[in-house]
Amino acid sequence: MKAVYPGSFDPLTYGHLDLIKRSLRVFQQLEVAVVSNPAKQALLSVTDRVDLIRQVCGGWSGITVNAFDGLLVDYVQTTGSRVILRGLRAVSDFEYEFQMSMMNKRLADEIETFYMMTGEDHSFVSSSTVKEVASLGGDISSFVPAVVENKLLQTLEA
Repeated sequence: MKAVYPGSFDPLTYGHLDLIKRSLRVFQQLEVAVVSNPAKQALLSVTDRVDLIRQVCGGWSGITVNAFDGLLVDYVQTTGSRVILRGLRAVSDFEYEFQMSMMNKRLADEIETFYMMTGEDHSFVSSSTVKEVASLGGDISSFVPAVVENKLLQTLEA
């Protein structure tokens, strides 16, 4: 069975990686789908985000990484999957995720959403917080892989 794990991954964090690794115990294949949403102001380009995930996960069996835009359910259908993987860090994530899941179900009834809790070591980490800490000169090395940290700091300095 294949699942699609969508997200902005701006930047990829150890919380994302924890979810990716653990999901491979459940799913034979996982497509990490990087959202290209011009309405959202991303720090890293879609190309950079895809490249960074491929660098970090390149040796892992069962992983593919691609970018997409448009409706998630339309994209999931093109992959041949019927499962969307989503991570939950805290109860506060649930309301938004519940609304999205219900909308996706209305748009494509055959697609299911599968939730996994983020590991407790990473439950407080968000991409937004990582970017904020980095922009203020804080140490983000315990939140993101080195290649991601380097690209993020390079982008912030530009």
